[in-house]
Amino acid sequence: MPALPLFRYRKHPHLYEINTWVWLDELSAAAGKRLTLGSVPDAAWDQLAALGFDFVWLMGVWQRSPAGRSISRSAANLFPEYDHALPGWKMEHVVGSPYAVQAYRPDPRIGTWAELDAVRAKLRQRGIGLILDFVTNHMGPDHEWMESHPEYFLQGTLADFRREPSAYLLVERGNETHFVARGRDPYFPPWPDTAQIHYFRPDARRAVLDELRNIAAHCDGVRCDMAMLVLNDIFPRTWGHLLRGTPTPPQEFWTEAVAALPDFVWIAEVYWDLEWRMQQLGFRFSYDKRLYDRLREAPHEVRGHLGADLAYQDGLVRFLENHDEPRSAAVFGKHRLPAVAALVATLPGMRFYHHGQFDARRIRPPMQLSAAAPEAPDAEARALYEELLEISNARVFHEGEWRLLGVGAAGDATHENLIAYEWRHEAEWRVVVVNLGDAAAQGTVHLGERARGAQRFDFYDEFADVHYEREHLSDNGLFVRLDGWRAHIFNVRNAG
Repeated sequence: MPALPLFRYRKHPHLYEINTWVWLDELSAAAGKRLTLGSVPDAAWDQLAALGFDFVWLMGVWQRSPAGRSISRSAANLFPEYDHALPGWKMEHVVGSPYAVQAYRPDPRIGTWAELDAVRAKLRQRGIGLILDFVTNHMGPDHEWMESHPEYFLQGTLADFRREPSAYLLVERGNETHFVARGRDPYFPPWPDTAQIHYFRPDARRAVLDELRNIAAHCDGVRCDMAMLVLNDIFPRTWGHLLRGTPTPPQEFWTEAVAALPDFVWIAEVYWDLEWRMQQLGFRFSYDKRLYDRLREAPHEVRGHLGADLAYQDGLVRFLENHDEPRSAAVFGKHRLPAVAALVATLPGMRFYHHGQFDARRIRPPMQLSAAAPEAPDAEARALYEELLEISNARVFHEGEWRLLGVGAAGDATHENLIAYEWRHEAEWRVVVVNLGDAAAQGTVHLGERARGAQRFDFYDEFADVHYEREHLSDNGLFVRLDGWRAHIFNVRNAG
């Protein structure tokens, strides 16, 4: 295979997540024939390049566990979720979770190594990097290690199994019996289609690192599922009762992994306020679930959230939805979309978009399904997202300096719902103002010394295609009045 073009991504990059199996089935239905990665039309990659994406994350390319699939097909507690997403579903639609990996090679439904590498090359030719999954915590219950190296998995005793049989896989090899722990995080029941890797065993760590090195030969970075679960202090919190005196490794697993692949793009799915810690361990980006939760449930807390250190914010992944969260169209509704989408599109950090988000889909396919019920695309939502991507692809939003701005009262307390910030790069200046409240809000945006040097400014709202001329901003500030859940994205120019 020829050498790939040199890949450099922008600061504050844009990422697009594709649910690969679902997407391929949708493309296959439209084409009237079965498509794999190698037969995806170039136009699909051209479209993503035209929208300005720096990364494409092909979620779910690895070989899914047949044992996990059987568990998903017999899990009656999941049937209501299947019913909601795909009324009239059949067993063949239940293909198993992509997070129960039997082997880190492409699933036959998805394609081959050659096809995956060809897609990477096509993306690279378009200036796009490829992100793939790494399932940090566990493997599928029929991973080859279960036969060759069962010691790589965390195991309990017969007494442990008797106390909580649903938390273990019973593995019998000749005269040997192993009670392999199912994967879990400490706050939820075990995931029944998984086997827990023993991260305090040096040989297991080395084997996982070998898997990562193999993955890295075929992509530009990985999104690491539940990355915090294998931290040296988190792992024993979950599994102390099974570790039984096993010594803590001398360094974090992620320290070893990043050192082994220093030029890789590391993205952490992480919660519990551990985002900064993961960045310090070498992750370039970590999920900003706090912002999502605050936009959804406590918009008044967003300003404080954006007051965090900028070095930290530069490494946050901002999103309105992903494959784990409900669809943003269902959560935020059309009336809140202009504000929350404008905010996420123009904040520092990685800006993350999800397959189906632009069409305002409301049904999230469960991970175990190959499809969801068809939905008519929302042309208005797509136009809004495409406009925001065009605006936020400007150089100032990637190379510029970001600063949160103060907003003062203008006759009432509604200014508390306004978030304002600026981007500056050389002569370019953008000011973004977002109303995160249901009602109209007004306030005075303090631009400070940066507004000096001109008597008049032209504030061109790129989001609404409207010009406003303002004077003496350093003295009076910028008066803004916005309807509920609306936004200004001002391109500010000196008007004399």
